[in-house]
Amino acid sequence: REMAYSLYLAGFDVKDVMMTDLISGRETLEDINMIVFCGGFSNSDVLGSAKGWAGAFLFNPKAKEALDKFYARPDTLSLGICNGCQLMVELGLTGDKGVKMLHNDSHKFESGFVSLVIPENKSVMFGSLSGNKLGIWVAHGEGKFSMPEAESNYHIIAKYNYAGYPANPNGSDYNVAGICSKDGRHLAMMPHLERAIFPWQCGWYPEQRRMDEVTPWIEAFVNARQWIEEHTK
Repeated sequence: REMAYSLYLAGFDVKDVMMTDLISGRETLEDINMIVFCGGFSNSDVLGSAKGWAGAFLFNPKAKEALDKFYARPDTLSLGICNGCQLMVELGLTGDKGVKMLHNDSHKFESGFVSLVIPENKSVMFGSLSGNKLGIWVAHGEGKFSMPEAESNYHIIAKYNYAGYPANPNGSDYNVAGICSKDGRHLAMMPHLERAIFPWQCGWYPEQRRMDEVTPWIEAFVNARQWIEEHTK
C-alpha cells in the first residue's frame, strides 16, 4: 500500500499484479510500463532471500515469458525494494554478474532509520538526486550486497553514508544500498524509499524543512513517470 500510494502520488495509474495472475496467463504485462517488486516476505522468507519467488518466475513458462518480454521492451522501467531487490539480484535483472544477497553481518533482522548518500549516477530514477544525503528506513535480514569485482564495475545508485555498523546495517561491500542496470532503467535497492515519502514518516528530518509536503524521495517516482511519458508518446 505504501508503494502503490507513492506511485499514485507521482502520477502513475497503479494496479496489483499477483504471481498467480502471471502463472495462469491472466496478466501478460503488455500494458504495463513499470514493474515494482515490492518489499515484504515472499514464501514467509523461509526459502531465503527471494529464491522461492525467483523460482516461481523461472519454472512457470507463462510467468517467465511475460517477464522476458517486459525486459526486452525499450519503454519499460523496473524497481525492486527489499525482498524485491533480492528477487532482481537473484534473477540478474540489473545485468550485474556475480552479485549476491547474503545474511546481514549481525546475523539478525535489522530495522532502523539510516542515512544514504546518492553518488553521481545516470539512472532514470536517481540521476537527479546525485549528491544528496537522505534519510531512509531499512528492514531486512538478508540485505548484504556481495560484490566480488571492483566497485567501478558496478552501477551504484545508493550507498550507506557511514561504513560502520549500524549505519551500514548489513555489512554490504562498498557500503552499497542499491544498484541499477547499465542503461539506468532497472533499479534494485534494499532500503524502503516508499516509507520515507512524507517528513512525518522519517526518524529525523531537517528542522528548516519541516514544512515540506513531501520528501525528496518522491522525485525518484516523478522521474520515472516523466521518463515513461517521454518514451511512450
